[in-house]
Amino acid sequence: MNILLTNDDGIHFEGLWALYRQLKGFHTVTVVAPDRERSAIGHAITLHEPIRATWVEANGGCGGYAVSGTPADCVKLALVELLNHKPDMVISGINPGANVGVNINYSGTVAAAKEAALCGYLALAVSMEGDGVSHYHEAALFINKLTEQVYQTGLPAGTFLNVNIPNKAFKDMAGVRLSRQGLTESPEFFDKRIDPRNRTYYWQGCEIQRFEEIPGSDGRALEENFISITPIKCDMTDYNTLAKMNKWPVDL
Repeated sequence: MNILLTNDDGIHFEGLWALYRQLKGFHTVTVVAPDRERSAIGHAITLHEPIRATWVEANGGCGGYAVSGTPADCVKLALVELLNHKPDMVISGINPGANVGVNINYSGTVAAAKEAALCGYLALAVSMEGDGVSHYHEAALFINKLTEQVYQTGLPAGTFLNVNIPNKAFKDMAGVRLSRQGLTESPEFFDKRIDPRNRTYYWQGCEIQRFEEIPGSDGRALEENFISITPIKCDMTDYNTLAKMNKWPVDL
């Protein structure tokens, strides 16, 4: 299988290469990733400045394209210009920190997979719970197995999988749970400060992510030490509301 591998943490990030090392023994893997961290950039694309792609060596001699743009830029550029062959699958990750609930909307990791799905490719977004991640190897083993299942079974057009894995050894995980996206937002705040020239500025922050207590949600699955797999659709139309709106007396 030909696999395009990307992320939002930058081409030198450990999680990317842990996944690369696991996949390369079974597949042809090409790395096209941002040249620096692009976390929480969502599905942004670069329009008003050039995008540069430079071949770099990382992870002890392994190589890949370092792109000056966003994760979505990386996927677009790879598919249109950089790859000599079309990939069978695009995988984004491994991201440190869960991408569940409303955070799916902000995540560059998820956006890269979404961009691939929009372009008609099988795609996975892969994240791990917590900041001090130490079990990338286990996550990579699981993803290698999951890619085979996805490749054999396929996914509906415009749908990709958002995978979140506990930062634990396999023996300490509860299993795998198919889950829905949670909708509970973590409390946020802005830290207001004054610079040396007496001008106000702000640091955006939030409390530690809280997972939904509602059974079946992605965050709840992680909370209970399950690997969470959530199918995400690119089509964001609310069809139930659309059907009701057809009865509205709205006209010119």
